[in-house]
Amino acid sequence: MNRFRPFARLSARLLRSPARLSIMGFGLLISAGTALLMLPAASTAAPLGFVNALFMSTSASCVTGLSVMDIGSQLTQFGQLVVLALIQVGGLGILTLSTLLLMMMKGRPTLSGQAIIKDTFTYGEGKQTVASVLRSIFLTAFTIEAAGALLLYLRMAPQSGWSAAAYPAIFHSISAFCNAGFSLYADSFIGYREDWIVSTTLAMLIVIGGIGFVVIADVKSRFLDRHKQVRRLSLHSRLALSASAILILIGTVAILCMEWGNTLATLSIPGRVLAALFQSITARTAGFNTLNIGAMANETLFFLCILMFIGACPGSCGGGVKTTTIAGLVIQGISRLRGHSHPQVFRRTLTEASMSKATSVVMVSAALITLSIMVLMMSELGGLSHAQTRGRFLELFFETISAFGTVGLSTGMTGSLSAVGRITIVLLMFIGRLGPMVIGLAVSRERVSRFHYAEENIMIG
Repeated sequence: MNRFRPFARLSARLLRSPARLSIMGFGLLISAGTALLMLPAASTAAPLGFVNALFMSTSASCVTGLSVMDIGSQLTQFGQLVVLALIQVGGLGILTLSTLLLMMMKGRPTLSGQAIIKDTFTYGEGKQTVASVLRSIFLTAFTIEAAGALLLYLRMAPQSGWSAAAYPAIFHSISAFCNAGFSLYADSFIGYREDWIVSTTLAMLIVIGGIGFVVIADVKSRFLDRHKQVRRLSLHSRLALSASAILILIGTVAILCMEWGNTLATLSIPGRVLAALFQSITARTAGFNTLNIGAMANETLFFLCILMFIGACPGSCGGGVKTTTIAGLVIQGISRLRGHSHPQVFRRTLTEASMSKATSVVMVSAALITLSIMVLMMSELGGLSHAQTRGRFLELFFETISAFGTVGLSTGMTGSLSAVGRITIVLLMFIGRLGPMVIGLAVSRERVSRFHYAEENIMIG
């Protein structure tokens, strides 16, 4: 028994932290996906090398969508199903499966663990069990994906055939809801850029998958439960929905203005509005595109970087620093300008702990992106003068933000990255999916300060 004691201690230390458990879960998922994609049965030509298989597995598991190949033509149906399984598990299953694993390893979750799970996924009155919460997550996700697949199938079937349309409809519905952005078509959905049914169906799947299960459960509880007398949404839900709506509106107007005579020039006026709306939605979370990203103006690409950095809502399938994080910082700034000592919104005061966490997330994320861009410039542009590489900085910057935000949009340079560049993007997608703060919590030790030093002000600004 003594020989297994060190292993038991190590296992207990790893499983004690949900952050470490999430890292282990994603690591195992990516490893399994890499091994499967390296099989000869996964590719239509020569088997994928380790770096390419690792890149594709990480991109699918982290629901990013960046790709070094055309999965529709270069992967067999087996390889595509591997990618689809990684998307589904990476988008939904890691957190829930990790929770179930934790429950099995420890027998049952602690009271604090149950409270965390319920606070993460519901705003109920505490009557739901952890099992019912997890069951609700899967049921909600599969119902929405099935509805999206049905709408896509009914629209695509008259064109491609009733039997041939089923697989693409299911694949793209799951990819959209999980905010992955992987497409079986070489040009993503440019061919459907003026198709209102396909574009709005994908957009709705992306939005629902990007607002998070907390908001979905809250909306469902407040508006669909007839026994509820109070119809007010929680502060988190109101802030998440408001921030998402504002970002979608601003993004649509900005893309219309900046691309009106460029990538939108050949479309009808309703088509321009649809394409701008679709690109505004997908830029923060998914990675589908109905416009040629590589042909966009510089100011549009930079604006899309801002949207990708913000990302989706907490507890969702999307990445980024999250909408509520940026909303909280904006609210804090506005409140200070109006003379309030604390940030206030919707007749509520945001806690100091929330603001401190928001600041930390943005600062750590900015530092991580800065370091990654430096590594990419050295690996991809090292030894070349600025005159020889004009325009490449924006492309590398765009690729970096897209990887960190697990968005998947690209100007077309993903396939030309060196091995070092691809590994850098892999690490960035991994950290971006889990969140830099989760990685920090996983590698840090829990310490309780027994004393505090005296406070003293410094000059700011």
